[in-house]
Amino acid sequence: MTTETKTTHTLNDLIEIARDGKDFYTEAAGKVKDAELSSLFTRIAGVKDEIVRSLSASVLAAGGKPAEHGTVVGSMQQFYGKVRATLGDTQYGYVAELEESEDRLLKAFKDTLTDADTPPAARQEVQRLLPQVQECHAVMRDRKHAMKP
Repeated sequence: MTTETKTTHTLNDLIEIARDGKDFYTEAAGKVKDAELSSLFTRIAGVKDEIVRSLSASVLAAGGKPAEHGTVVGSMQQFYGKVRATLGDTQYGYVAELEESEDRLLKAFKDTLTDADTPPAARQEVQRLLPQVQECHAVMRDRKHAMKP
């Protein structure tokens, strides 16, 4: 695999996971009754959208084609969040699932940084975006702990 292909592949994996989060946050923002929580979800969906756009630009710069969809795991997680919300635990259900989505994205970012095969261009972009990923993760982790039944 060429460095160009490895960069594209690495960043596209992150794009798919970030897109999962963006879609899930957008949906959750429309479902929860709490205005402050809805606003938080909308704000974090915007951060995920920025991450997707930034990573997509890096993929294009490396000569690749950016991923256009999310992942199967993300779709299943979103479905599970809907089921929990339907069963009545709307706010906590979404927060718990969204926090898991944050765990997935943070782990993927960290794995990319610790992978010796990650090309320098991809590593630099991931390092630049990592603070945003960490901040969203911390916000949702703290929110989940504050809401624990």
